[in-house]
Amino acid sequence: MFEKETFEIKGADDLPIIGDITYSNSYPDYLVIFVHGFKGFKDWGTHNLTASYFADKSIFFLKFNFSHSGVKPDDLSDIKDLELFSKNTPSKELYDLDKVIDFAAKKFPHLQIVLLGHSRGGAISILQAAKDNRVKKLLTWAAIGNFRDLWNDEDEPEWRKAGIHYILNGRTKELMPLDISLLDDVLNHKKEFDLNNAAKIIRKPWLIVQGENDAAVKVKVAEKFHQDQPQTSKLMVVEGANHVFGASHPYKKEVLPKDLEKVVLACADFVKAAY
Repeated sequence: MFEKETFEIKGADDLPIIGDITYSNSYPDYLVIFVHGFKGFKDWGTHNLTASYFADKSIFFLKFNFSHSGVKPDDLSDIKDLELFSKNTPSKELYDLDKVIDFAAKKFPHLQIVLLGHSRGGAISILQAAKDNRVKKLLTWAAIGNFRDLWNDEDEPEWRKAGIHYILNGRTKELMPLDISLLDDVLNHKKEFDLNNAAKIIRKPWLIVQGENDAAVKVKVAEKFHQDQPQTSKLMVVEGANHVFGASHPYKKEVLPKDLEKVVLACADFVKAAY
């Protein structure tokens, strides 16, 4: 049996962070905090089912929407506040994640905290894990290698001129706006947001998961992270898997896609293993 508890805390610009925690009837040692990616949110596709899989392994699972995710607190079904979405930045996400870890550490002082980040959320998790001793283990799924990989470099001059840039959401086919504040944040924090430098200073167990046929993030990105930190990281390349390991939104099945199930079970084993 699983139970789910919802919570709300203040994030960047005093906007709400909405989240939930999936519990199992057990005495766990670990809490996984899931960090969603670009154009993602806590209830996307398979995320609730993933939470149940971890809970079944006696691992509590917390997931949340970033304050500037564009998901409205009164409608968690999708990204519908595009103006808010446009204002999101890595700095705001790092602020939010720090607040979520504060909340989790106070609520569960006896549990070890593990970060699990997907895509852009993987990048945020790498930066946080490199500086935060409260994080005991790290899991990344298809983590991007550079925040500027989320758009085309040649679009930056026009973006600068117009103050806004539009990207296509392949799932909904809508154009989603990105404010110039995102580009400014990334360019103004080149050193702080250098993911390979952050990887080199991570001194905790880290499972790097990558799909072999990921069209968004190439296997070489994951391989480079593993090369940056060979002592504490392990690399898992899933044969034939895409960027979301076979998941989709909406997702109606009661079991995870084969690739994602393989990933989740490997991650649960990694979390519970002694290092």
